[in-house]
Amino acid sequence: MSQRFGGRFSPDAQPGTRQGVSLPPTPRHPHEGRPKWITLAATPFLLGAFFQGATGMVTDLAAFGLVASGMVLTREGLVAQATYAARRVAKRPAIPRKLFGGVLAGIGLGLGAAEPGVWAEAGLIGMAGLALHQVSFGLDPWRDKTAAGVDSFQQDRAQRMIDEAEGHLDQMRDAIARSGDRRLVARVAMFDASVRHLFDRVRDNPAGLASARRYLGVYLMGARDATIRFADLYARTQDQKARRDYEVFLDDLEKDFIARADRLMDGDRDALDVEMSVLRDRLAREGLTGAATRVDPAERPALQSAEAQTLDDLLRTPFPGQKVPRD
Repeated sequence: MSQRFGGRFSPDAQPGTRQGVSLPPTPRHPHEGRPKWITLAATPFLLGAFFQGATGMVTDLAAFGLVASGMVLTREGLVAQATYAARRVAKRPAIPRKLFGGVLAGIGLGLGAAEPGVWAEAGLIGMAGLALHQVSFGLDPWRDKTAAGVDSFQQDRAQRMIDEAEGHLDQMRDAIARSGDRRLVARVAMFDASVRHLFDRVRDNPAGLASARRYLGVYLMGARDATIRFADLYARTQDQKARRDYEVFLDDLEKDFIARADRLMDGDRDALDVEMSVLRDRLAREGLTGAATRVDPAERPALQSAEAQTLDDLLRTPFPGQKVPRD
């Protein structure tokens, strides 16, 4: 029986599972698969379009196209929302894709239900579709997420640097796609995931931009230039030695990017240790250390009495050594 190829550079390999590297999983919205079912439910518009006159055919095809386009936008909005929710610091999506997707789907439903003389009813159906879409998928994020104590100016600088670095990654993917080799394309995709792990760390800790600037700028530009030159050479010559050298180059560079991301995370841990140490010292100076305020459970008096018949009697039961006031 044939077996599926599953080597270290398999196109189906998950990013971050090679060489013991552990990257966070890609965020996924729980409703990300629902839009395709709505598109499937709109197929009667597509199938019935070819059994009508010209006007009915164009109307039903347009209705199906609008619903399908709306669901594509909705799915992109769900992906953007999952990414937004997974980050501690994030910008709101520039385009409210879920809202636009709901509007397109509502127009498509209204157009598909339109008949001469019943335009008002068709409009109501479209509005109902939009309302149901918003109830099912929710609204797009409308506010930026910021962390306490993070300067907005530093955050904007970090985001601009990340945007430039993402442009370098896009050029790398476009260049390696010209090679026509699926394994190389998948290898660059794994490197892409490692670099985006560093992006997330810089977003969470914009103060670490100074230490990551070379990685987001000089090193990533060098990786882009090397990928462009290799892709052009490999497409002409299929040089296997150049391919091995390029793969080793990506391995070394990927390790450096992951190590830098880990150091940024260690910096967050060090900051947490400092905050806890300062708080412990302050409590100690005020005589409110945990040892002073902690009570041994064995020394607590038991709230029980053989004479207590009600909850009020139990609450009036004196503790050992407590003086009972006389009436």
